[in-house]
Amino acid sequence: MGIDKVNIAIVGSSGYTGGELYRLLINHPRATVTAVTSEKSAGKPITSIFPHLSGLTDLVCEPLDASAIAKKADFVFLALPHVTAQEAAFQFHQLGKKVVDLSADYRLADPTVYETWYEHCHQYPELLKSAVYGLPELHREKIKKASLLANPGCYPTSAILALAPLVKKGLADIASIIIDSKSGVSGAGRSPSLVYHYPEVNEGLMAYKIGTHRHTPEIEQELAGLAGTPVTISFTPHLIPMNRGILTTAYAMLGSPTDTGRLHALYQEFYQNEPFVRVLALGQFPNVRNVRGSNFCDIGVYADPRTNRAVVVSAIDNLVKGASGQAIQNMNLMMGFDERDGLKVAGMFP
Repeated sequence: MGIDKVNIAIVGSSGYTGGELYRLLINHPRATVTAVTSEKSAGKPITSIFPHLSGLTDLVCEPLDASAIAKKADFVFLALPHVTAQEAAFQFHQLGKKVVDLSADYRLADPTVYETWYEHCHQYPELLKSAVYGLPELHREKIKKASLLANPGCYPTSAILALAPLVKKGLADIASIIIDSKSGVSGAGRSPSLVYHYPEVNEGLMAYKIGTHRHTPEIEQELAGLAGTPVTISFTPHLIPMNRGILTTAYAMLGSPTDTGRLHALYQEFYQNEPFVRVLALGQFPNVRNVRGSNFCDIGVYADPRTNRAVVVSAIDNLVKGASGQAIQNMNLMMGFDERDGLKVAGMFP
């Protein structure tokens, strides 16, 4: 018999992903947040950090003490920076708790790849081997059995979902993949920084970390798993002056001429049973405003007959399907709950 209710700890609750976790979990029918931690805000009510939670909770932020938190919660979300999350995941795993890690620490299966891109040795390579990459559309059955779940990054979620049907079915020339993504500023986190200061971002649009963004190997890892062979991509992220959302446009040469109708049918079939992927009608393309606040990924497709190139556009909310919503989706699978619990919300319009 499955567990009916679960007590939740949010470790690292003062960032955007921590706050979004709490916002969504408040309406979860089978989960209750019983502990929140924040080193900077220990002793302060969580409502002082996120006033929109006022009247909904009286929890106070605590320092991170794994043994103390483990007594209050059955399930742990880690919303900590990479490297810091390594130790916390290990401690909670040792205490027998199920963990969803929203950092990058357990996403890359090869510790040498992690060290190359994150410039830090992985302290727990054996634990890394047991971690499951948490993209439900690709790894649902493994997720159900996981005790340590590596929640995907926001850019990889949008890019992998855009390309998965093409790569899995062998229709794309995998040497030709180009990914262009535009993200709202919340993707950079909540810590103040001049480059994300309002006057620096407003009315601007810029590419950054060209060829060096740390989400690149994560995308390549998952696409290689689908293709059955190594994949190298060109990935360029952009910062756009909006709070939340990612719009990704992915390009790939088609191995043989394919029209848009066939491509659209392929995507509809591939995602027909996925509760949070919406393949838009033929000729329609996503707008980030239509997924804002929701766990949906909207996808539109086009086969360009002039260039024999597939163009796939995806839109997600980087804080929901790109982070906290997907983390809850994964928790639901790990706990045997309805995958949609706590996530049955439409996009928020202006």
